[in-house]
Amino acid sequence: MALEIERKYLLTIPYQQLIEQGIITVKSEQRIEQTYIAMDKDQELRVRRILDLSSNDYEYTHTFKNGVGLAREEVEYNITKVIYDQVVEAFGFVPLTKNRITAMFGELLVEIDVYDQVDFVVVEVEFGSMEEADSFVPPSWFGEEISFNKKYSNKAVWKQLQTEKQ
Repeated sequence: MALEIERKYLLTIPYQQLIEQGIITVKSEQRIEQTYIAMDKDQELRVRRILDLSSNDYEYTHTFKNGVGLAREEVEYNITKVIYDQVVEAFGFVPLTKNRITAMFGELLVEIDVYDQVDFVVVEVEFGSMEEADSFVPPSWFGEEISFNKKYSNKAVWKQLQTEKQ
């Protein structure tokens, strides 16, 4: 099982401004719809439909995550559109939708998530080790760190969408 080590922050300025000022260079943009099919306090199963906005190609994934905090175990693999559709239709949940901008900030790869259903934008950085994550000093435009604030987790936001649906 792979280890995902990431830190997340609330973006304090519009990402378009970062692009215009040459602070970040966009590598790709994706449209993501994600639905959780099972979750516990430290485990989750989700499916995603990911549209690459430059090629209009779709990818469908199934992901299992285990753990809490900066480092979590993660297993992710591709599934077919048919499987994705069956899972989403079987549960009837409202998907969490967002655009993900993957960009370079100097030598650092960052992912900026712009959500549709909530009024915040998140920038995250993945690391190869806990030492890298612990020693990382974010630029001021990253804003407040939310790595440990469950209120901003995709899982929490998705759960809120389900209660609003009723």
